[in-house]
Formats: sequence, structure tokens, C-alpha cells
Amino acid sequence: MKEYHDLVRLVIKEGIRKKSRTGVDTISYFGAHYKVDLSKGFPLVTTKKMEWKSIVYELLWYLSGENHIRNLRQHTKIWDAWADEEGNLETAYGYYWRHFPSAQKDENGNWVVKETDQIQYVIDEIKKQPHSRRLVITAWEPGNAINSKLPPCHYSFVFNVAENKLNCHLTQRSGDVALGIPFNLAAYSALTQIIAQECNLEVGIFSHMIVDAHIYVADKGSEMEKYDHLKGLLEQLEREEFSLPQLKIAKRPFHELTFDDFELNGYQSHPKIKFEVAV
Repeated sequence: MKEYHDLVRLVIKEGIRKKSRTGVDTISYFGAHYKVDLSKGFPLVTTKKMEWKSIVYELLWYLSGENHIRNLRQHTKIWDAWADEEGNLETAYGYYWRHFPSAQKDENGNWVVKETDQIQYVIDEIKKQPHSRRLVITAWEPGNAINSKLPPCHYSFVFNVAENKLNCHLTQRSGDVALGIPFNLAAYSALTQIIAQECNLEVGIFSHMIVDAHIYVADKGSEMEKYDHLKGLLEQLEREEFSLPQLKIAKRPFHELTFDDFELNGYQSHPKIKFEVAV
């Protein structure tokens, strides 16, 4: 997919080498941005095989609002490294999407903490006021982020309606270009389609801002060499792209969707490229 490949080339060409929290160096680029027109096909990268099941199950887990991975673990292990032995997570995106804690005054004027279902709010607001500029969802709760083992990377997104199409802009503080970004691109594009259908809209543009877009690198022969992503990405850039697939999602309320409601048609890809996760 051209937009993704252009992002990879940008980071390689203009990024700078930096140390990272993981102990593995990165080539880092500040303020990367790209846009994808979702009407031209579902943006699932074709120059390597993507783990489609993991993408869908992770998105459904987000939408469930759970703050543990006990159910998710039955389908994918992608969050195991950051959960405790019982499967609980300090930071769970979907929990804040569906249960964000906010201070409000009760009928007696006392401050209390109440939960806000941001996903449901956005859907209701789009139906009532489609041109609202307040269709914001955040997973960044400052107290949690300060103390969490892994604060949210893709921490805020905003919807916008134009010409009967639903657009989505995602802001991400940190983006692993080889592993995370293709996942994020697919997941939020699917989420945009889910909400568009529930609001009787077409899909529009997915816009993605990445504050620190980075590629993990390691010197050949070093103890960190297995975490090097540059070699795999260069191989990926040499591969010919296939046409984008089409995604059909059952038109049901978001909280009723299951894996079987997602039908991916026409996905053709090159073989998988293995990238080790730097924890």
C-alpha cells in the first residue's frame, strides 16, 4: 500500500538514530502523517501477510470495554507481555473507550466519579448532529498513564462527517512502523466502517498522525540483532503490491458484533515477515 510504503521510506530517509526505553535503538521521525481513502478498498497491507484474526479480535476486545485479556487470550497472545498473571492490564484502550472516569457533580453538588461511554456518545452525537466538531474519543487518562507499564500509544481519535462520509483522524504518540502501524491502520479503518454503518454513512478518509514514528534497528552481530526491523522492511519495500481487499461487516450495533460478522474478500499478500517485538 503506497501510503504505508511512503511512511516507511520517510522514516528510513529522514529519521535519526535514538536510544529507546526497550534497550533497542530506533530510527525515529518526528511528526509523520498520512491519509488513506477508505472508499478505494480496505487498507490491509499486502506486501506481507497480516494476522487478520488478531486484528479483528483485538478490535472486538477494545469495543467490549474489558480491562483484562482473559477472553482475548483465547484468540491471540499479542497483549500477554503487558498483562499480569491473571490477565489484568493497567492500561486497556477499550476500557477507557467505554468506561472513561470523569468527575461530575451529583444532585447535591458533590463531586463524584462517573463513567462515560465515549463510543456510544459519538454514535448518538453523529446521528443527532453529524457536523459536530466534538466527536472525540480518548484513551489517555493522565494518572493511569503516569503509572502504567505501557501507556496508550494510539491515544486519541476524532470523527468528522463530510458529504455523508465518515472520516477518522487518529493521533499516536509512539508508532512501531514495522509491527504496530499496519495493525493500527487496519483496526481503526474497520472501526470507522463499523460506526459509519451504524450511522448510515459511507466511509471517507482515515488520517493518521504519529508523533514518534520509529523503526527498531540493531547492529549486525550484536545481542539485539534479532530485534532489527530494517532488513525486513527493506525486503517489504521491494515487493510488488497487490490490489486492496474489500471488507464487509454485518450491520449490527457495535456491541453485538462477533468475529463471524467480518468478511474479508480478495485479500492477496506476500509471505509473512517475522519482526520480533521489543518489550
